[in-house]
Amino acid sequence: MMNPTDYQEKQLEVAGWPVRLISYRLGDTFYCRADNVSPGAWLARTTGQTREEAESKALERAQQLLSRTRRIPEAGPRSS
Repeated sequence: MMNPTDYQEKQLEVAGWPVRLISYRLGDTFYCRADNVSPGAWLARTTGQTREEAESKALERAQQLLSRTRRIPEAGPRSS
């Protein structure tokens, strides 16, 4: 059984949302998962021959999904 190597985790912003990228190598393939930091829902899981390829694919998919996500405006203080 192979164990993951070259584990890396980083946070960045995509379409105004915080995104965490987790990437690692298993054998000759790099895997990458993108999630929206809170609540941690998966946005994309991708593979590539290099870390850069796997991360690029995950970021592209996260961008597609998050750019369509609308934010609900926060309500300001109410006046009585």
